[in-house]
This record gives sequence, C-alpha cells and structure tokens, in this order.
Amino acid sequence: MTAAVAKPKAVNNWRENMKFTTSAMALILSATAALAEDKVTIDFAYPYSHLFDVTYEAMMPGFYEAHPNIEVNFRATYESYEDGTNTILREAVSGNLPDVTMQGLNRQQILVEKGIAKSLEPFIAGEADFEKDGYHDAMLSLSTFGDNVHGLPFSVSLPVGYYNMDIIRAGGIEELPQTWDDVIAACKTMKANGIDNPIFWGWNITGNWFMQALLWSQDKAIVENGHVTMDSPEALVALEQMQEIFTECEMQNLEWKAALASFSAGEIGMMFWSTSALGAVERSQGDFELVTGPFPGLDGAPMGLPAGGNAAMLTSTSDDPKVREAAWTWLKYITSGEGAAEVAKTTGYMPPNKAANEIILADFYDKNPNKQTAVDQLPLLRDWLAYPGDNGLAITQVIYDGIERIVTGDATDMKELQQELAEEIADLLPNG
Repeated sequence: MTAAVAKPKAVNNWRENMKFTTSAMALILSATAALAEDKVTIDFAYPYSHLFDVTYEAMMPGFYEAHPNIEVNFRATYESYEDGTNTILREAVSGNLPDVTMQGLNRQQILVEKGIAKSLEPFIAGEADFEKDGYHDAMLSLSTFGDNVHGLPFSVSLPVGYYNMDIIRAGGIEELPQTWDDVIAACKTMKANGIDNPIFWGWNITGNWFMQALLWSQDKAIVENGHVTMDSPEALVALEQMQEIFTECEMQNLEWKAALASFSAGEIGMMFWSTSALGAVERSQGDFELVTGPFPGLDGAPMGLPAGGNAAMLTSTSDDPKVREAAWTWLKYITSGEGAAEVAKTTGYMPPNKAANEIILADFYDKNPNKQTAVDQLPLLRDWLAYPGDNGLAITQVIYDGIERIVTGDATDMKELQQELAEEIADLLPNG
C-alpha cells in the first residue's frame, strides 16, 4: 500500500493522482484506526522490583513482537508477598483489581477461598499442547485448589548460603560450613582473625520462611491439620538455634535490603538467603569471589526445605472477553518456556516450567554453578505453608515480631517466648 502511494504508475492527470492518494491515505487511516480499536490494555502487578524489573524488561520485546495488540500496564510493585496479598484484598473491596497479579506460593489459597483469583480451567481447556509447553502436573499442583488450577507458577526458590570467599579465606576458614554448628564455629574463627561482620542470617525474609526452613530441616511442618506447630519440640529447637546463631555470631540487626546491599558491597562474609537474590547480587557485586553452597542443617543435611517463589493469578473483573483473553495470553507467556527461561537468566530463581529447564536452559546451569546450588537441593522441596483462616497474615506478623525480639535481645528465654507465641497464634486461629 505504501509503495503504491509513493509511486503510482502512469498517472498523467493530477486529479487522478490526488484521487488515488486520498483513497490510499483513507485506507491507511482506516487500518490504523482499526488497529487502535483492537488494542487491549491489561493491568499487571508483581512484587520485588529490585529482583524482577530486569526479568520483565527482558521479556517485553518478545511479547510485544508476538502480541502487538496487547499493551501491558505495569502497576506499582509490591514491597513483599504480604504486601501483595494485602493490596489485592483491599483492591477487591474497592473494585480496582489488576487483571493479573503475582502472589507468593503460600498466599494463593486465600485469594481462591475469597473468590478473587479466577479458575484457569476454561483457558487451559482451550490449549491443545499445554503439557508440551512445559506445564506438567508437578508444576500445576503448586497452584491447584479443589481440583482447579488457579495460578501458573512463575518461579521457585530455595534457601542457600552465599559466601564471600575473599573474607572466608582471610578469616581462616578452609571449608564451607555444612551445619549451623559449623557456621557458628566459622563466625568465631573469623572474629578471632579480625573479621567484624562474618554473617547475616535472613530471619526477616518474607513469610516466616527461615522459621519454616528450620522446621522442615527437622521434617516438621509449621501447619498440621489446621494447627500451627509453634508449640512443638521442633519449634523450640528452631528458636534456640536462631538465638545461638544471632548471639554467638554477634550478628548485626540489619534490614534485609541493607543486608543484601552490604553483602554485595563485600562487607559480610556469609549470608543465608533465598537463591532468588543471586542475580541481583551478581549485578551489584563488588570485587570478590562469590560462591553459593547448600543451606546448612541442624545435625547434618536438612531433611526438607520450603519452596519459595510466586505464581501468576488471573484476578480480572472485566466483562470484556478480549481483556480476559489478553490477560490469559500474558499470564501464559510469562510462565511459558521462553518467558520462564528469563527468570533463571536474570535472577536466582528456578523456573518450574519443564520446557524452560530441559530445552532452553539445557546447559545453563553447567555454565552458572552458583545457580546450580538450589537445583541440587530440589529433592528437599517442601510446601511453603500459609496459616489458616482470615488472620493468616496476622499470624505471620506475630512470628516475625517474636523472632525480632530474639535478634534484638529482648527475648532471652526461648521456652517462655515459645509459650507466648503459641498463645497469641491460638487466639488468631479459626475457632481460637
């Protein structure tokens, strides 16, 4: 069409030429208007901009090339998974929900129970090659409730150790620790050798994740039959282990973002955190050798570890089928093989999509051994559990506050603290 406008053939009469040009321009304008009319905009919200901004930036060119008629409006990011869930609950009341939201794996159920997250079964039924695209049963089970898939997992993480090998060697440590007793011994050796800040242990990570890590290390779930097991012998062991780490290692009480920045700057010898931050650490890493290692256990290797990460959920309230279909298209793209592969490339998360791991990332982990650490721990994967009832987020905060009291030294008697936490939690449980 454009070529015809530029060089009409054998037109001798200028009026004919003008008529031709006017008609062509009308067609162009008509086509442009039709394209604009077909444009669909969807709203999307996700957590942790410092981790995932680079991931979505990497995805967008491919998505827009494949789907030029869909515009994705990125809302303000969630500060944490708890913030994400609280935001969605508020937006459900105000009628301002995004079309797609990213929620922590342990925060999906409450959105399903309240009817906010839509079943994806009608969309999945229309996909002829869904399993071939990497969506196998093990992946879908992470977001299946009542025999209905309500989310597509986007990323999976496990806790790991981060080691500044320059500080480790300067501190007189020859082997990476395998247990928390080893970690404490390493702290003391490093202190004796002039290392002021040997450790950060990520107690303040989202969703009481490290508390659950210490419980799963003993093969104990934090929720059993609707009961939060903070009154169990295993929970007492976990609290006592935390206290020993914090006090014996003389750990600085850092806000978690400050801790990540401090480690990246080369100021902390050992950091225990989620593998999710690996990409961000590598991008801001100072001049030191970085090595990751397995998450230490209590007496030996952990018996289990909680799965972290998030899933994409459809929360659109639009009556327009084009908007709902566009939301599904976006949701499927970011969790598909190509989209999910960017998760591994830009973060330390592992993509749960089988096609991403087995095809696109076939030799990726061989070339990125620091990201292989979490993959090696996959046999230890256990559920990251949410607390039952409408007060689940409040229970999360109760446990968070309790652990903070250990860090600050306000709580010194772990049996007493355990009893206090168990009583507060019992009052918040359904029929408590």
